[in-house]
Amino acid sequence: MSCDAEHDQLVADVFARACTSRGVLEHVTGRWGTLALAALAEGPFRFNALRRKVDGVSEKMLAQTLQALERDGFVHREAEPTIPPRVEYSLTPLGAEVAGRLRELIELVEGRVPEVEAARRAYDEAKSAVAR
Repeated sequence: MSCDAEHDQLVADVFARACTSRGVLEHVTGRWGTLALAALAEGPFRFNALRRKVDGVSEKMLAQTLQALERDGFVHREAEPTIPPRVEYSLTPLGAEVAGRLRELIELVEGRVPEVEAARRAYDEAKSAVAR
């Protein structure tokens, strides 16, 4: 789907409501998408191992997230024809590139948690002073 109907080539614009890139960004940056991609950056995972790694995600949400990421070309699903089926998830080259950038963001956020906590305390103190 072209986000810019005036041109034959695809011009992605995440700020345009109907642009495909917005949905893709939602898949990547949603809570579970980010965590699943970051976890898969460590290597391939079977479904239940990935679910344990991404603490708090339900089976249904992880399945939906992996399906969306697979459809978008970020995740590869390998199913071996065994009984029961052995399914493993890994990143595609595109997924690895995106996950690398997400890891940078995650590391930045994790490294700045003390500053975030200080900002929250200051905000809460200022709000409670106004409410008095």
